[in-house]
Amino acid sequence: MLHWDMATQMPAGGAEARSEQVATLKLVCHEIIADPSMPDLLSGAEAQNDLDPWQRANLVEMRRSWLHASALPGDLVEALSKASSTCEMVWRQARPNSDFAAVLPALRELLTLVQCVATLKAERLGVSPYDALLDQYEPGGSSAAIDAIFEPFARVLPGLIDDALVLQGRSRKPVAPEGPFPVEIQRQAAIKLMERIGFDFDHGRLDISLHPFCGGTPDDVRITTRYDTDDFRGALMGVLHETGHALYERGLPLAWRRQPVGHARGMSLHESQSLLVEMQVCRSRDFMEFAAPILRDTFGRRGPEWDADNLYRLGTQVERSLIRVDADEVTYPAHVILRYRLERALLAGDLKLEDLPEAWDEAMHELVGIVPPDDRQGCLQDIHWYDGAFGYFPTYTLGAMTAAQLFDAAKRADPAIAPGIAKGEFAPLLGWLRTNVHGQASRHSTAEIITAATGRKLDSAVFERHLRARYLAA
Repeated sequence: MLHWDMATQMPAGGAEARSEQVATLKLVCHEIIADPSMPDLLSGAEAQNDLDPWQRANLVEMRRSWLHASALPGDLVEALSKASSTCEMVWRQARPNSDFAAVLPALRELLTLVQCVATLKAERLGVSPYDALLDQYEPGGSSAAIDAIFEPFARVLPGLIDDALVLQGRSRKPVAPEGPFPVEIQRQAAIKLMERIGFDFDHGRLDISLHPFCGGTPDDVRITTRYDTDDFRGALMGVLHETGHALYERGLPLAWRRQPVGHARGMSLHESQSLLVEMQVCRSRDFMEFAAPILRDTFGRRGPEWDADNLYRLGTQVERSLIRVDADEVTYPAHVILRYRLERALLAGDLKLEDLPEAWDEAMHELVGIVPPDDRQGCLQDIHWYDGAFGYFPTYTLGAMTAAQLFDAAKRADPAIAPGIAKGEFAPLLGWLRTNVHGQASRHSTAEIITAATGRKLDSAVFERHLRARYLAA
């Protein structure tokens, strides 16, 4: 809640005090988990013979948390928290001014601390430094496994983007509705769709922030977005994306609230839920059949540009765009693979921080086919690195692949799901997700949850097949 407040309500002058508050809380929590008595307590609990599967899984998660916490001295935890808060606040000023030089000193200090954390956790976990950071967001994940999925896909991705653009160029271009679109009307449209999909406003809020996110707790979920009065689609799809995150949090088992096993499994599964809602569902023809009348009525507009087919084609336009959060479904993986490669190089010391803007531009040209005109639209666009979140980015595309596989399995399990979406009936899909994903929490590994739900391990071929069916079908 302190982070939510910092992003939505806190005056700029409160940054230093808030940094101290968050650092103090993190230190207190760290000292509790890293207490010297914890190993004996865990061993004693694990030795009990009458534990049920949920309890045993809970102890596994407790030990994992202890391993991460006990690897770090308290002063490093406190220093990292303060450096993250400081760098993030500098970034908030540097980004609109496209001033990478302004944030470079704070980012250098932060990266040095992140590298220390990675080294210490790597020694404790017995993995590489990057994998130690990755494990914070994707338990049990490894760069070797990611490479095995990403690299073959990266080889076919440029051609897939080219083919989609060629086919799109042969089709009649969709027409974008003309603004302005008042923020309050955009908010009303978003709330109507959020409620129909399943968001519970008795247990959540929608607010504004510089960078859209979903946070809070399962019983008090906080969603934020940012609005553009010239184009309502970015904010709307951003809200629907975060709604997917919120549904996952709300669907976690009540019996295990505030226990490690009751938390979401990891960020690739979390991203799968947001991308399943945004990309698989809300950019489908079925969804637009349902949503178009709501959008027309809410904005008080009429005309062919508000027809379901036009809105669907607008939502599935492929473009070599600069901004990750605004990228289409086909080019989005290129944005993620770019960041994954760069952050690994930064962490390993193979890429100097001062060379990041140039390296970013080169990678954008290689993978997306365009070069940013400034750093605001380049290496300053995302909050993650400036908040110390190294190892997070690959979970986005892992999540997209998982989303495609889960949605495919759900539709096979219940053929009424897709036609139901066109009628605004989301309960069957949400029920399937509650059973197969949300309700599993952290009882099993990500791989086990995917395999149990879909009948196979994560396979990028399912995602590629989805992209070809949506974007390359004549």
